[in-house]
Amino acid sequence: MRAFLAATLMIAAPVGATATAQTPPPAAVTPSAPAQPTATIVAEPAAVFIAACDQDADGRTTRAELTACVTRSFARIDTANSGSIGYIGYADWALLWLGDRNALPSPFGVDTNQDNRITPDELQADFGRLFDRYDVDRNGVVTRAEVLSIRSGLRPVETGKRGRRGAR
Repeated sequence: MRAFLAATLMIAAPVGATATAQTPPPAAVTPSAPAQPTATIVAEPAAVFIAACDQDADGRTTRAELTACVTRSFARIDTANSGSIGYIGYADWALLWLGDRNALPSPFGVDTNQDNRITPDELQADFGRLFDRYDVDRNGVVTRAEVLSIRSGLRPVETGKRGRRGAR
């Protein structure tokens, strides 16, 4: 009986190995995810901030709404009530209200007297200038449509997905 079992195993092993070697493995190649489509409509961080200052939710930001919003946002960062913030404080403000510490407007442009401090008046002046830029029809309000920009020729956005290559 042992001899029969040993003979069976000796015969079965090479047959199984041969069958496995001849059977192609399942396809390991998965198509990579297509790149995200090129963005054609964008909004600058400052424009998004201005749109978010719409306090009465009518889809339009007035200059008075913007002024009140800039005052509130500045007070949120100037916790010492010193009346000015340094560039690091401004970076904290930009992260909170614009979404990124390096978003425009830059502290170097906002700090008009170049004293390395940003005051509420300097921030108000810069956002007043931006308000004027976005108020395309010059009616004293900024709408969602006015803060959007149509851009063409942008490169596809990298999604970080590369299929199976490099995956383990």
